[in-house]
Order: sequence, then C-alpha cells, then structure tokens
Amino acid sequence: MIEVKKNNERGYTKIDWLDSRHSFSFGEYYDPGNIHFGPLRVMNDDIIQSGEGFPTHPHRDMEIVTIILEGTVAHKDSSGGEGTITVNEIQRMTAGKGILHSEFNASDTEILKLLQIWLIPNKQGLTPSYEQMKFSHEEKKNKLLKVVSGEKEDGIIFINQDAEIFLSDLEAGIKLNYEVKNNRGVYIQLVDGTLIVNGNKIEKGDALKIINEKNLELIAENNAKIVLFDITLEF
Repeated sequence: MIEVKKNNERGYTKIDWLDSRHSFSFGEYYDPGNIHFGPLRVMNDDIIQSGEGFPTHPHRDMEIVTIILEGTVAHKDSSGGEGTITVNEIQRMTAGKGILHSEFNASDTEILKLLQIWLIPNKQGLTPSYEQMKFSHEEKKNKLLKVVSGEKEDGIIFINQDAEIFLSDLEAGIKLNYEVKNNRGVYIQLVDGTLIVNGNKIEKGDALKIINEKNLELIAENNAKIVLFDITLEF
C-alpha cells in the first residue's frame, strides 16, 4: 500500500521568524490518525529567518536528526556539542535522559532551511550524545546513500533505533530500485523536484507512506532531492 501525503495537507506553523511544515502531529497541529509512522515521530520542514532560532530548551528520550538544506545552523547543547552545521552536513543528537540545546540561524542576512527529524529510541534514559558528518553531493548523486543507521557502521551516523535514512540527488530520467524487507515500512519525503514511485507521482514537499510493498521503482521526472526512511513497523 502506498499513501500519498500532499504538502498542502501537512500541519503548518507560521510566526515572524519561522515557517514550518509538519508531517506528523506537532505543537498546535494535532491529528490523532497521524501521530507517527513506526518510530518516526517528527518530520518538519523549517525555514528560519536570519539571526533567529530556537533558544535553549529541553528534550528527552528522542533521537533528533537535523539535515541542512540551505544556510548554516549554530548549535550548542549541554552534552558538550557545539558548532555550526551547513549544507550537506547531518547532525544527530541523542536526547536520552535529558539534554538542553539551542539552534539558531548563524547568518545575519540569509535564511536557513532544514529538516528536523525525531525518532523514538529503542531504549529510554540513554546518555545524551552528539554526532555530525558531511556527505557530499557527489556521494548522493543518482543513488540512495545510507547516512543514518541503527547499526554501527563506519562513515554512517548511528541512532538508537532500528531505522535507516537514505539521501539521493537524482537527475531527471534516472531510475532506482529499492527492495523492502519484511515487516519494514518506507517513508519518502521529497525535498525538491518531481518523483514517480510505483506509478505514484509526488512533487516538492509531498511524501509517500509505504507498507506491504516488496519492490519500489523510483523515477525522477525532474531533478529530485529525496529522503528515504526504512524503518521497523514492529514498534
């Protein structure tokens, strides 16, 4: 089964410095039928104005993955993680038993665009930690590049959950095939472009929620920037 999730049907928050789309219930946006997909709890598209951001605030028992699409974010947390994250970089923060952190647009002139992703961990009360890696455009070009995994692998960000995240910068006309294992779900978020998956066409900001499909055929109708989640449904 493949369910198309249209961008204009997502939750929406708009204040003077933040423009945010929510794929799942978040903040004042509440949809009892759309709380999570397996352990995937939050998938937000955020646009943050120059010099603005989220002041220090707490998190607990959550794996938080940040993917920068445009601009640079300045990050600081109580586990000792501090620095900037820019395009092609990914940050993972394990909130665990409790962490305080802040995130701001590091520029005084340019906007910041990012994806903020939360996954519910497989254990509670973990020790808070932070990790950051860079994955170039060439590494993601015309293939699905694994960047996050629940298995410890060299050159891949580790999270405490049975989930994988793949990124792809797919050129127009390119086709990829993806095999889905038993008891797994796939969630595809299209960051940009036009993509056809098993005959289902999606455009920028749309997503696909996929269960009980063995094989996926991804075809880029236009240049497509893709985030693919492969996650356990035994949750």
